[in-house]
Amino acid sequence: MMMNLAQLRTQLERSFSPLACECLVDGDHSLTVKLYHPVSGQVDLVISGLKLDALRTPESVDALIEELRYELESNSLRSFRDPDLA
Repeated sequence: MMMNLAQLRTQLERSFSPLACECLVDGDHSLTVKLYHPVSGQVDLVISGLKLDALRTPESVDALIEELRYELESNSLRSFRDPDLA
């Protein structure tokens, strides 16, 4: 079952609430996912170059969510360690 972008975005927003999520498809059919604060607009994470074809199953979407969660935690740890970079 191929997941459409709206479903993917909904699932990502559910997983990363209260962050909002934007999913953009580039010309080469790669996906960019942006997680940001809906009120301030502050962007927490942008991952690009994801292969849309690789996100055809619920398992692959779960794996993406795990990867994004890891990146998000790494980012916030980095910014806590070095406030100048935040």
